[in-house]
Amino acid sequence: MKPKTICLIGLFFFVLSYMLFSQGSKLAYFQKPIDFAHWFNLIGAILLLSFNKVFPKNNLSSFASFLTALGVIAHIGLCTIDFVMWSFGDDDIARMELSEHISNTPSILYPFIIVGPSLLFIGLAVHASNFIKTNLLSALMVIVGAPAVGFSFFILKDGIYMVLSCVLFALGLILLLYRKEKQEILIEA
Repeated sequence: MKPKTICLIGLFFFVLSYMLFSQGSKLAYFQKPIDFAHWFNLIGAILLLSFNKVFPKNNLSSFASFLTALGVIAHIGLCTIDFVMWSFGDDDIARMELSEHISNTPSILYPFIIVGPSLLFIGLAVHASNFIKTNLLSALMVIVGAPAVGFSFFILKDGIYMVLSCVLFALGLILLLYRKEKQEILIEA
């Protein structure tokens, strides 16, 4: 399968997971018989690693690839924690105890809950910044959409804005993925 196709599939699963997350308390419906929202998020995040292969190589993209890879690793950890939380079913006490334990363990809290997952968005936004001069609108969609997802989730706590931000982010990446590259034609004399 081509890397661009893998990127598109990853974006589909990633956006789908955020649509499910936006349902809030209705999310329980999507967690039977498995936690579909987090499985889609996990699959999407892993497939988004393919963006590291499709964008041009330079020093900035090397840094962006590193951040993106760290973000994918953090998403794997975050989804693993969420799968464990999901496995408690209706046992809210056990879920709260695990949540409190994680909150009191900085070596888990920061890399897998607070900072780490945002590195995926930051890495892809840094990739997009390579295209500011050639594809301004698409690049800005990614650069603005990335922090907007986190802002709408953590600050506004608004599922609709979160999905819209994620769609903006993904659409910008799709436009960059299928941008028209300027080719120089060399004429031999």
